[in-house]
Amino acid sequence: MMLSLEDFKPVMLSDRAFFESHYAFFPQTHSSNTFTNMVCWNHFTPYRYAYVNGNVIISCTTEGVTRFHPPIGPRNPELMRELIRLALDVSDETPIELIDPDTAQWLQELDPELALMPDRNNFEYVYRASDLAELPGKKYQKIRSHLNRFRKNCSSTVEPVTPGNLKEVIKFLKKWSEWKGCRKNLVLASEVGAARYAVEHFNELPLQGLLIRVDSEIGAITLYERLNTDTALIHFEKGLPDCEGIYKAINEETAAVLVSEVEYINRESDLGVGGLREAKLRYHPHHMIEVYSLKRPNCASGVRGPFRCAQED
Repeated sequence: MMLSLEDFKPVMLSDRAFFESHYAFFPQTHSSNTFTNMVCWNHFTPYRYAYVNGNVIISCTTEGVTRFHPPIGPRNPELMRELIRLALDVSDETPIELIDPDTAQWLQELDPELALMPDRNNFEYVYRASDLAELPGKKYQKIRSHLNRFRKNCSSTVEPVTPGNLKEVIKFLKKWSEWKGCRKNLVLASEVGAARYAVEHFNELPLQGLLIRVDSEIGAITLYERLNTDTALIHFEKGLPDCEGIYKAINEETAAVLVSEVEYINRESDLGVGGLREAKLRYHPHHMIEVYSLKRPNCASGVRGPFRCAQED
C-alpha cells in the first residue's frame, strides 16, 4: 500500500449518499467530518477524501497548507502508517488533526513516542437539549432574564426554514454580512459564504432550520441537522442587533424543537475566540467533544518507533 495525494478527490454535493452510508457504520461526533460542513466550507478550505481499505481519509487545505484527519473505518495500522508518512511529506508542524480520544489512545499504544496534543480550540460544546430548552435553575437565571426582556420588548414569531422563505433568508444573510463588515474580515466573509451555500442547497442537504421574525422581518436564523442517534448539530446561528436577546431566543426556540428528538445538542467549537468561549461556557455544556493533533516528530533525536520519522523510511 502506498498512499498518495492522487488517491484523494474533491468532496462534492453528489457524494452525499456515499458519506451517509459510511457514517451509518461509523457515526461522527465532531462537526468537521460531516458532509454538510465539508461542502459548505469547500470555497474557503477545500476538502478532499480517499476511500482506502474500507476507510475514509479526509484532507483539508487552508491557506495553502494541507492537513489530514485520521482514517474513519476499521482500525488498520498499515494504513495509519501510510497516512502519517504522507502527512509528514506534505503538511506543516500539525500534519494530522481532529483525532478523537479513542484513536489517540490507539495511536499511543502503537507508538508511545508519538506527540499527540489536545487541541482545545477545536473541542466542541455539547449540551443537554432539555437544559437549553428549559433553562432550569439558578445557573440560567441571567439568560432567562435576557430572554424575558426580548419577549417583552420585541414582537416576534417563529417559523421553520422552508423552500418558501429561502430567498428571504439569503437577504437576511446579506444584511447580517453588511452589519458585521464581512468585506474586511476574511473569516467572517467565508462563514457567510458557507451559510449562504447551505441555504442555496438547503433541499440537497440534510438540513433543517428555524427563523425568528421581528415585526415581520427576519431577525435571526439557525440551520441544524441530526449528527448521530442522540445528538443534533447546530451549523449556523445568526442574529441581527435590532432586538437585544435575539440570540438567546433562537437558541432556546431551537432546543424546544429538538428536545423531543435528541438528548444532546452540539454547538461546535469556539476556535479560541475569547468572547465566544465565555458565551458557550455560560450555557453550561454537559460535555466536550475532545480532539487531539499529531505534532511533527523531532527526527534529529534518532528515536524511531514504528510511526516515527516515517518520511525517511
